[in-house]
Amino acid sequence: MSADELAAALPGIDAHPHARAVLVPALRTQASLSHAYLFHGPSGTGKRTIARAFAAALLSDSPQQAEQARERIARGTHPDMTWVTPSGAAEMLVADIEQPVVAGATRTPFESARRVFVIEAVDTMNDQAANRMLKTLEEPPDFVHLLLLTDRRADVLATIASRCQPVRFDPLPSQRIAERLGEVDADRAQACARLALGDSRLAARLASERGAALRASAEGFVRAALAATTAQRPWIAMLEAAKSAGASAGERAQKKLAGDLELVPVKERKRYEREGLDARRRGERRARTQALDQILRLAELWLRDVLCVCEGAQDLVYAVDRRAQLADDARERDSARIRQGIELVQDTRLRLALNVSEELALEALAYRLQALFARPGEG
Repeated sequence: MSADELAAALPGIDAHPHARAVLVPALRTQASLSHAYLFHGPSGTGKRTIARAFAAALLSDSPQQAEQARERIARGTHPDMTWVTPSGAAEMLVADIEQPVVAGATRTPFESARRVFVIEAVDTMNDQAANRMLKTLEEPPDFVHLLLLTDRRADVLATIASRCQPVRFDPLPSQRIAERLGEVDADRAQACARLALGDSRLAARLASERGAALRASAEGFVRAALAATTAQRPWIAMLEAAKSAGASAGERAQKKLAGDLELVPVKERKRYEREGLDARRRGERRARTQALDQILRLAELWLRDVLCVCEGAQDLVYAVDRRAQLADDARERDSARIRQGIELVQDTRLRLALNVSEELALEALAYRLQALFARPGEG
């Protein structure tokens, strides 16, 4: 097959020159295939889609077989394909990779010439899980290929990253993301695309009803601080939005568990249900934490937009559907204080990553911002 034909088998690869330069020649010559690849770049850039297509190509001998393999991989029914996602609240557990990957890599393929393992969010892998993975990464059987995915390349352990062929996925242009949002007001679509910072999935989420609630809670929090008031306890709306995201994740996990239980032998159901409920609780916590981080990121970007207006750089504003509100917030503001406010929000995001009390951290941030932005005679 020609390079263009191979590229066509990897949907979206042309948007990522580095990924195309690495993956297409590897499929074409086969001899240059690496045993492990590290797909890195912002969320929503197509890493997972291309990982599925690349895996299908590895498991096939012809384009027809590749198409069938893609369908089976999408359904999770290909016996030589294993897809791993973290089950911990904030990290990948040893159990996530022990049997599925470390043990699975020792078993010969069922029907293909290869076995492929895709491991998501490898930046969340702790030292213990990484140590269990090292031998598999260093000396895998000839038939094993591992595709490691991360949205945060800098957070991947050096011992893991150094044993993989890096494959870079670049952020998508905001205009291209906005065009994908469908029937959304043009200014709102452009704002969601810019605020997503190259993450098309996040942009779609921000354009949804739930995303609108995330934006509203972040903007309300910051605007209350700029008005030097905490009387309405604006951090409560942030916590409620994050809690709602966690509850939605829990409902999805419960539906999946209920369906899976019907296929589990009766004598194993109690154990499976117990493990499923534990996984659900971790998933709810993970979704809540991620949502809260997104809200704080939006708060940070609101202050960044206010700073742009203060500096006369309105063309660089992300929230283009909120220009009037940003102009109000920027009126007679000190740019240096806005920069300090951005740093305070960034510091709180780091603190929350260390599992401090969410409500106390947000309340403390609100009071610090209020003190920072209070004008003479206020507060």
